[in-house]
Formats: sequence, structure tokens, C-alpha cells
Amino acid sequence: MRVVDLDRDMSDVIPTGLTPDSEFLFDQMTQITLDSTGARPGTRVLDVASGVGQDSLALAARGASVIGAEPSQRMTGMAQLFVAEREGPHPLWVRGWADDLPFKEGSFDACICKGAMDHFDSPERAIAEMARVTREDGVVVLAIANFESLACRAGRALDDFRQDVLRLKPLRERRGYDAPSDHFTRYEIDLIREQASASLRIQSIEGVSLGWGMPGWSKTMARLPKNVADGAVRTMGRLGRLWPQLSDVIVLVGKPRRSASTSR
Repeated sequence: MRVVDLDRDMSDVIPTGLTPDSEFLFDQMTQITLDSTGARPGTRVLDVASGVGQDSLALAARGASVIGAEPSQRMTGMAQLFVAEREGPHPLWVRGWADDLPFKEGSFDACICKGAMDHFDSPERAIAEMARVTREDGVVVLAIANFESLACRAGRALDDFRQDVLRLKPLRERRGYDAPSDHFTRYEIDLIREQASASLRIQSIEGVSLGWGMPGWSKTMARLPKNVADGAVRTMGRLGRLWPQLSDVIVLVGKPRRSASTSR
């Protein structure tokens, strides 16, 4: 029996108070991911591991016909409550695993998976399934945290120096460069490219944000005047787009390959 994350309700990760760098990261990650689908009236979009449904709802607001696929009954229930309070077109919800999607080949114009692939125990199969259910001229958009970002590298170097040279404890109990216990995969740009290439013809890889989680960065941004902090995070964001291998989040866009592995 698979029990991976089925009791997860996102209450521990939904941000309650955002610093300027966090706000920029989450906003840009969402905007780039959703824009990459080309969602508009008449398009069909699948949101894989849709969680509490905010991205599905945003796509539906653009006029797309949206289905959110999510294995957790608790999160699906939260999504239904969340959208019930909103006017306008609503997504449909389906309970299903990412590596065994209950749809026919080529059912969707676009498929997204944002911030969830590191929770999958079979990510390669999940990507193959997303490719299978997407039209050959459609797009699959994968957005994932980069655990070899500049911030992760800086944090690791600082902790190594403190422990190995100064003989001090790490600055934080939960180190940002370590994948959390509920993650199966510690992603970085080469790994997501390798996994995606088996089922997708990669069109683009874009970096989102730079410096998020770096020791002292969030506190510094929170203390600066808002216009100064916003300018700083936007500048770092531009650098992140130039160097996606160092960015905080990686957004990969690809078109499905049709083969025996993506058809059934």
C-alpha cells in the first residue's frame, strides 16, 4: 500500500508571513510556471499533484479547462473548500498518482507539476505519464527546488567552516541544503534535465530567484526599505535567470516524446 504524503495537508509549508525575497520567489515561480502552459480559453490543462488547488484555480481563471490530480484526500478536500468560496470557473478534481494518471494519451494541451516532484517515489515514471497524457505539440512544465543553488552552496560552505574549522554547531537545526525527510529526491539542474530528457524534448530551462535561504539574506531583505529590498531581489532574480544552475528554483519546459514508454 502506498502511503506517501497521503496525510499531508500543506499547513506546514503554506507561507504566513513573507519576506521580500520569499514573496518574489513564490510569485515568480508561479507566474513563470503558469505562463509556460499558454493557458487560455479552450485549452485543457492538467495540474499534477495539485495540492490545495491554488494553481489549478489560477489556470481556470485564465479560461482554461483544468483538472487537478492529487492522491491526498485531505488536500483534495481543502482544494474543494478553497475554490467553493471563489466565483468564476472552477477546476475539476481527480484523485490519482502522478506515475499512473487516469487519462488517455494526448488528453491535455499542457501539464504542470509545481514544487512536488521531489515527493514522488517514481519521478521518471511520473514524467513519462505527464508526457503520455499531453498532446505531442503540447507542453509539460516542471518546477522544482534546486538543492545546488547558490544559497545551498553558501550555507553548506559556512556550516562546514563552522564545524570543521571553528568546531561550532551548525547555525540552523534544519539545514536548507538538505532535502527534508519527506522528499525522495534532492534535485539539481543536471538531474532534472536527465530525468526529463527520457520523455520530453526540452525546450527551455529557466532559473527563478537567487539567494533565497542564504544565511542572513531574508533577515537583511526584511530590514531594508521596501523599495530597496524589492530592487535587490529583482536584480538577483535576473542573475538567477542567467545562471539557472545556481537559481533557487528550476522551471523546465518540454514537449512530449512519443515512444513505447509514453504510450499505453
